[in-house]
Amino acid sequence: MAEKRAIPVEEGLDHSIKLLGEGYQFILNRRKSFESNIFETRLLAQKAICLTGKEGAQLFYDNDKFKREGAAPGRVQKTLFGVGGVQGLDGEAHHHRKGMFMSIMSKEARAEVSKLTYQYWDRAAAEWEQKDSVILYEEAKKILTQVACDWVGVPLKEDEVEERAEQLGDMFESAAAVGPKHWKGRRSRTNAEEWMEELVEMVRREDVKVSKEKALYTFSMHRDLKGNLLEADVVAVELLNLLRPTVAISVYIAFTGLAVHQHADKAEAVTSGDPDKLRNFVQEVRRFYPFFPFTAALVKEDFEWNGYLFEKDTLTLLDLYGTCHHPEEWENPDLFQPERFETWDGSPFDFIPQGGGEFDIGHRCAGEWITVDIMQASLDYLVNKMMYDLPEQDLTFSFTQIPSLPESKIVMSDVKRV
Repeated sequence: MAEKRAIPVEEGLDHSIKLLGEGYQFILNRRKSFESNIFETRLLAQKAICLTGKEGAQLFYDNDKFKREGAAPGRVQKTLFGVGGVQGLDGEAHHHRKGMFMSIMSKEARAEVSKLTYQYWDRAAAEWEQKDSVILYEEAKKILTQVACDWVGVPLKEDEVEERAEQLGDMFESAAAVGPKHWKGRRSRTNAEEWMEELVEMVRREDVKVSKEKALYTFSMHRDLKGNLLEADVVAVELLNLLRPTVAISVYIAFTGLAVHQHADKAEAVTSGDPDKLRNFVQEVRRFYPFFPFTAALVKEDFEWNGYLFEKDTLTLLDLYGTCHHPEEWENPDLFQPERFETWDGSPFDFIPQGGGEFDIGHRCAGEWITVDIMQASLDYLVNKMMYDLPEQDLTFSFTQIPSLPESKIVMSDVKRV
């Protein structure tokens, strides 16, 4: 039996303001000061245990020890996740619902997403040639809205693209916001859920034609463990759990544009179009740049781990950004080195920019493969299929803004296809 140990505790009544002020580096900073991969703090007037590193991730994704139901704050559900979605399920209900998502992640589906990404990049680049400059992040949101809707089977008219891209963007851009931006995110989620719910009802009435191979049909006709169709509003949430994360890849695309500029020597390796080189580069973008700071769960029942006591219902946070920069897991973690992925062992617990664990039985993002495929196609297009200039602009990014983005969002001028 492990010797009982006391978890290092941060002094003070509540540190929620510090969390907002430090953002992605909140857990990382305390890991350094405590010299510990586990510590206790107080957030939103409750005790919270923070974990970082591979060993902590392995613990966090033990479904016998942690549950997701009730872990996400209500304001995050009202903007980012929605209510009733797969992220808040546990046990057999989660496994069954997750299977619905995994069923559409075939090799054929991934190939289709890559093809659509190239198609919509080319269409957009043709328009950019007629403009003095464009903002990569904003344009990427529109590209990926079209990719996502086409792939999922959602009808989207050309004059709807900007509106829907803004709605889907609002959901992840407002996840950590307060005030007007938060309320704008809530309105956008409400409007988007109404849009999806109406489509689900139309599919079920056969008022709209959609291929049975498309997620819109698969999700609309999915049945729960009791054999009942999911409520239409729940299907709407789950469809947005495909559309929203796909559009959120625009954050990574903005950072890809930044990486190509700031690490031109590394980008030179992908000019050959070698798929392995492209993949290594985008994987390093995902590891190196901030995307989502941490994820949350609640302790199911009292248990002991490495001598530390975890009490039932204790809020527990896993540091995603810090684990991807942990010196015990990564050599020279603060250097941008795509070549590190030539020898990476594929562990589901040390490289967790979108969450960790196993795909089928855990809470790891079902769309992670899609993310990499879209980023790979986008990198290839940026480097090998177009030319552009980056005028003088502010390329810094903040660790307190969630999601973080280059300040200028990457302004490109004089775009030309090659």
